[in-house]
Formats: sequence, C-alpha cells, structure tokens
Amino acid sequence: MEPRAVGVSKQDIREQIWDHMESQNLADFPRPVHHRIPNFKGASHAAEQLPRLQAFKTARTIKVNPDAPQKNARFFVLESNKTLLVPTPRLRTGLFNKITPPPGATKDILRKCATSQGVRNYSVPIGLDSRVLVDLVVVGSVAVSEKGWRIGKGEGYADLEYAMMVSIGAVSKETPVVTIVHDCQVVDIPEELLEEHDIAVDYILTPTRVITTGCERPQPMGITWSKPGDDGENPSIEEPPRPRAAGWEGRHPPG
Repeated sequence: MEPRAVGVSKQDIREQIWDHMESQNLADFPRPVHHRIPNFKGASHAAEQLPRLQAFKTARTIKVNPDAPQKNARFFVLESNKTLLVPTPRLRTGLFNKITPPPGATKDILRKCATSQGVRNYSVPIGLDSRVLVDLVVVGSVAVSEKGWRIGKGEGYADLEYAMMVSIGAVSKETPVVTIVHDCQVVDIPEELLEEHDIAVDYILTPTRVITTGCERPQPMGITWSKPGDDGENPSIEEPPRPRAAGWEGRHPPG
C-alpha cells in the first residue's frame, strides 16, 4: 500500500488532478488523461521555457520521457543539436533509445523524430553497458510541488529509469531534473507521502512559470534487482524479473 497522510494518498492526488483536467477541459489528446502522464493544452508553450534554462544550454546529452506533453521538449533537444535519449517503452528492451535524425534533417523532420512514431523510426538502442553521461533529465509528472516533490502515474518507471541511470553512472546527484506540467498540476504534496525511491525535481516548467525548487531531497541512489518469484509470480523470458529502485522491496511500484 502507498503511504497515506491526513486522509490523503498519492492516488487521491492523482485522481484529483485527472478529474480536474478533464472537467475543466484542460486535457489534450490522448484522453481521458486518467492513468496517464496527462497531456495538456499549453504543453508546447510550457516546453518553450526549456531552452532558456542554463542547465539546458550547457547540457550535451539530455534524457526526455516519451510522454506526449514532452514532445516539444524532445524537438528542442534535437533542434539544438544535442543528443536525445528516450527511455524504451516500459523498459522491456533496455534503458535508452538514442534518437538519430537523418543527415540534413529539416525542422519538420526533427518534429517527426520527436513524436512517438519518430522515436521508433529514428532511434538506435543504447545498452546498459554503454558509457553514457546524461547532463539533464526531463520527466513527466501527474503532480508536483513547488518544493520539488513529484508524483507520477503510479507505475514507477521514471523512478526506475533514474535509479538505473545512477547504477550505470549516467547521472549523479548534481544532474538537474526538470518536469513540464500544467499550472493546475503544481499542488501541495504532504511530505509524509514521500519515499526513498521517489525522484525530486529541480525545475518545474508550466505555461506561465519557471519554478526553481531548490530541492535538497536526496535522489534514489541505485536499484535492487528483484529475485525470480519474489512478487509471487513466475517470471518468463517475455517478462524478466523487474529492476526496482532501492527501497522497493516488498512494495507495490511507486509513484
């Protein structure tokens, strides 16, 4: 069970955000946004704040989640001639895909490369044994606080991706983390809900604001590989034992 605080849980916060975005018609395709990192009207505008960050300007390799609201962020990475890494769907075939636009790609082609279809058509896998250094991490969120505390959609893949990057030396505690959300997704999150596997964010980009959180909460320090069958299941070749962020033992996937 996820922790609860004063009658509220992570799932309560998720449901409130999803319901509000749908009822106020703030959501964009794909809908409904429930059980997703929600796409929202104004996501492209919010992403326009990314290239203005000093952390972006100095970064050479940037990891961006494949969620719809980060599409424009992926485009800006490619347009700036930086290396774009996108996690593989549900981490089934490795950790990253490196997006490799064709030589002389126009802006229109780069925008196609930044879509989910483009990620499939213009990418090469990067193995866990690759010597890759990530200078900036962009993640999706369902909710985030001005203190930098984040809640995802509940499957824990962003936390896993970060923990795996730590384990292979791709990121360090100094690597900045950015999230791109609608203003309504910036809410108070009780500190009691936070767990050691939860990643924190340094910058929050919305259509109207750039929030520097100043968060000093430690990031996850690595992963613990689950043992076969320790979840009461019999892993198969198609569904290998799943890596877990440190602190996951005996728990459901985090937010």
